Amino acid sequence: MSIDSILIIGGGLAGFTVAQNLRTRGYTGQLSIIDPEGIPYDRPPLSKGYLLGDKDALGIELAPAAWFAEHEVTLVSSTVRELLIEPLGVELSDGSQLLADRLVLATGGTARPLPVDGGDLDTVLVLRNRDDADALRAKLRPGVRLAIIGAGLIGAEVASSALHFGAQVTLIDPVDPPLVPAVGEELAKRLHEMHTQAGITLINGAPNRISRTVDGHLVELQDGSSVECDEVLVGIGIIPNAELAQAAGLANENGVLVDESQKTSHPFIYAVGDVARVKTSDGTLLRRAEHWEHAMNTGATAAAALLGQELPVHGASWFWSDRHGTHVEGTGDMNAPGKTILRSIEGQPMAAFRVDDSGAMQGAAAIDGGLTIRAARRIIDKGIVVDPEQLADPGIPLKKLAR
Repeated sequence: MSIDSILIIGGGLAGFTVAQNLRTRGYTGQLSIIDPEGIPYDRPPLSKGYLLGDKDALGIELAPAAWFAEHEVTLVSSTVRELLIEPLGVELSDGSQLLADRLVLATGGTARPLPVDGGDLDTVLVLRNRDDADALRAKLRPGVRLAIIGAGLIGAEVASSALHFGAQVTLIDPVDPPLVPAVGEELAKRLHEMHTQAGITLINGAPNRISRTVDGHLVELQDGSSVECDEVLVGIGIIPNAELAQAAGLANENGVLVDESQKTSHPFIYAVGDVARVKTSDGTLLRRAEHWEHAMNTGATAAAALLGQELPVHGASWFWSDRHGTHVEGTGDMNAPGKTILRSIEGQPMAAFRVDDSGAMQGAAAIDGGLTIRAARRIIDKGIVVDPEQLADPGIPLKKLAR
């Protein structure tokens, strides 16, 4: 059966990548992206360059309007009310219907609400889309007291950015230090200490209640202490937007279940990005990933699968983050069984490598070490076993060990 039309529901990086790859791979049929926000844009700058004003709305677009016209990709500025199974398509918020031979769900996720009394106050801020970033920026000014609940990647990045506005930042998290599964304990400690060095107040605790006050907000913690602040931002992860898929009867378990080709339990519907969760051919449920590169990889895989082409092979996972003028990257699995080998300079850990009992590298993370992570990723992908003493030696460029 020929595929004459494809609808992509969601205009984030994953959805855009599907469209981009379909055209690059030679697809000439009708192609549409449905998203109420219009032209797809990049999300990582929302907590950094866009929030700071270094980039405007045009500066974070994944492609200019001319690209969509040139490649005949129709942008439908609407929300989807319902997935239609027979005939296949969608019902939009205005009641109109669009039909297609294939659907791709790229609906992403919604900021996870704080499950405490007051966590759903309309004055509690989150950061998930451009409007959220605009609302947060409007609140940031010299002297404003900002409490951030959640010290993961988003919370840490916003904390760092908020200082540029002269805000007084308090960062609250029950885990000390955060990010150990992503970068290892040693680098996680160093990264978390950067907040204190920058003048941010760190609180190791969990909120119990948020309430409005005359001056702003009061965050009450489980240990009985409290934080007075003007604004509260919650950054504790996301919930996959799987409601459309669930209502249509697609298999779901903390995300829309897909196979290795990103196909859902419906043979003509695919899912990509944050909303998708892979169930392998042997029944293993993989963890749902939320990284930028994962969105690109799943989009490329779905495009190839839709066209019946060979699926691309992706290397070890990779992520990055920025805080306080430093850049951190990680690849692979720093939480894998084994031991951690550190590279340090003047007593400060700069890179961490996770190796298993055979000596094979499973994960790596580095601060201001992009070339190191690039080489580490090559080592992981090729299964190269590196001498531990050489791994720990900062005088040996890792790229020499990746050959």
